[in-house]
Amino acid sequence: MESKSHLFDDFAKVFGSAAGVAQGMRAEMETFFKSQAENFLKDMNFVSREEFEAVRDMATKAREENELLKSRLDAMMVKNNTEE
Repeated sequence: MESKSHLFDDFAKVFGSAAGVAQGMRAEMETFFKSQAENFLKDMNFVSREEFEAVRDMATKAREENELLKSRLDAMMVKNNTEE
């Protein structure tokens, strides 16, 4: 009976070790695929979220400034037309 208990203990150790190895392999594969995906995206010349947001903010500010200048120019043209 005790030999069966040792047998089950040995199986438990083997399966426990196999589970640990499987987890380690999974972590290695995740790291590998993440690295490959990052390299692919870098090679495709995609911009990062931070770069995109910075350029979007600059474009928004430039658009607002252009609208302000257009309003001022329109006001000046109306003034000049009324003076004639």
